[in-house]
Amino acid sequence: MEIIMKKFKIGLQLYSIREDMAKDMDAALKAVKDMGYECVEFAGFFDKSAEEVKALLDKYGLDAISVHQGVDPWLQNGQEAIDYLKTVGVRYCAIPWFDKEKLADPVEFKAATESFTAFGKALKENGIQLLYHNHDFEFKKIDGEYIFDRIYNSVPEDILRPEMDTCWVHYAGVNPCEYIEKYSGMKLLHLKDFVCKKLGGGPVYALIGDNSDEAKPASQEDNGFEFRPVGSGIQDFPAILASAEKAGIDCVIVEQDGHPERSAMEDARISIEYLRSLGI
Repeated sequence: MEIIMKKFKIGLQLYSIREDMAKDMDAALKAVKDMGYECVEFAGFFDKSAEEVKALLDKYGLDAISVHQGVDPWLQNGQEAIDYLKTVGVRYCAIPWFDKEKLADPVEFKAATESFTAFGKALKENGIQLLYHNHDFEFKKIDGEYIFDRIYNSVPEDILRPEMDTCWVHYAGVNPCEYIEKYSGMKLLHLKDFVCKKLGGGPVYALIGDNSDEAKPASQEDNGFEFRPVGSGIQDFPAILASAEKAGIDCVIVEQDGHPERSAMEDARISIEYLRSLGI
């Protein structure tokens, strides 16, 4: 096994353990810290105040490096929405998904990138960097160009940066290592593992909206797609991490959307143990 020398920070996307978070955030964050995770990325705050969330993070010495949150809370609540994030202490805010039909429509795409730019500027004024978290559908081409690239070619680099999800890049049929290095300068990277019968087999997930409601799950039977703990699927993580080091990634974030074989907490433990075995 190739050993990775760079000591990346290792974080957990808390959507991975969303049921545990909803049941008892205190206990869930303690378990995450006890596993050895240094930082977390939120996907909803479960009706807690920013002060309550920050107190729990301080209690367990966890860094809330980022949050998955779309533009809508800011459009609805303005500076108040940003102040919440500032109190929690996040340094990055990632748009978790965007309507693929709008991304494919020229008029809607222009409106989307204009809203990303405005939101990103407002965040930047408050010391937070806006990111965009991809799925596979951003690797469809329009006029010979991936939607993924069109997004970043349409918003200033200092306003919007990628939070690349290596699972969805690979599932789309694109080499994640090539795209990690293409977008050198990213600071956060999603590590997610999976198995499937065929790459590029279409939607195999439920999308999460700005209100954190889960959409109707897509069928996975035909493609044999299943999520796996990091190191337990088809991803070449030594190669991915080598590219991450070249690209200047600071923090790798484990995410596992579903848990077909074990509990969410057990899968989170397996993932970080695998990464530690690589020497990071």
